[in-house]
Amino acid sequence: MGNAAVIVVCNRKGGSGKTTTAVNLAAEQAAAGRRTLLVDLDTQGHAALGLGIKPNRETPTVHGLLAAGQANLVPAIATGLTHGVDCLPADTRRQAELPEHAAPVLRQALAALGELGYDSIIIDTPPTAGVALNGALATAHAALIPLQPHHLAAEGVQQLVQLIFRIGMQENSQLQFTALLPVMRDPRIRLQRDTLEQMERQFGSERLLRGIRVDIRLAEAFAHGKPVRAYRPRSRGAMDYALLHAQLTALWPALFRRP
Repeated sequence: MGNAAVIVVCNRKGGSGKTTTAVNLAAEQAAAGRRTLLVDLDTQGHAALGLGIKPNRETPTVHGLLAAGQANLVPAIATGLTHGVDCLPADTRRQAELPEHAAPVLRQALAALGELGYDSIIIDTPPTAGVALNGALATAHAALIPLQPHHLAAEGVQQLVQLIFRIGMQENSQLQFTALLPVMRDPRIRLQRDTLEQMERQFGSERLLRGIRVDIRLAEAFAHGKPVRAYRPRSRGAMDYALLHAQLTALWPALFRRP
């Protein structure tokens, strides 16, 4: 992937804050002076909306190009309202997962993006296991897993971490970083505290991040087509995503400080 740091944001459960995290982490990367590309492999297509990009029927999309067997995704790159962040929008009209025969084209296409001069590439994946998730992980340096801290989260995250480790061992030796990001976090809720303590024991304190607190401003920012740092820079959500970026930079210096 050239000199670009590639981060896959993934969770096989919907409603985990995955797209919110992808959009706001991309904005934090750009604010730090890193030219960033956000790739939306989730056919819900929300990542583009979070950057103020509204594709129409004629707009090229990641899924449309891949379905046509094209590994060159440059025609689909769009520029939104956030300086320093470009986006490869998804095809919201496509409901099915990418077919298996698209897997090698996807991997070739994602690998080629690293030669375009971006410092960071952040990939938002669908909430399912399949070609898109596996292909993204096969080209990435890091996996970031947003999750809601409740009793069902640990089991699903364990299965996803096992998949990440398998791909890192068998297919992609550069996939060396994994972290868990609690979202909608409320330290007053005992169930959340118990769940996070369990995860810390299971996955290690170095992989469990500080997390993102509950903040309605995050949803409002999406409705306005902006990352939260541009919509409400003094909000809890903006503060937490800035702290997330700082924490990841400290944890993964070789990745986030890549030239």
